Amino acid sequence: MRSFDPETRSGTVLADDGVELTYDAEAFATAGLRHLRIGQRVRLDVEGSGDATKIRSLTIYTLTD
Repeated sequence: MRSFDPETRSGTVLADDGVELTYDAEAFATAGLRHLRIGQRVRLDVEGSGDATKIRSLTIYTLTD
């Protein structure tokens, strides 16, 4: 997790390959989480590729599906 805005419930993720991706409140809501901490590892469900990549949902990496 690179950034998280608790007011908008959106933020950015820095992927292992160095690519920064944004997520919106809808993607955050699907996780059922209340907050995230910067530096926390997350698992991403994405669609599209390149500039059209969109995070559909994210979960804390240590939680099971």
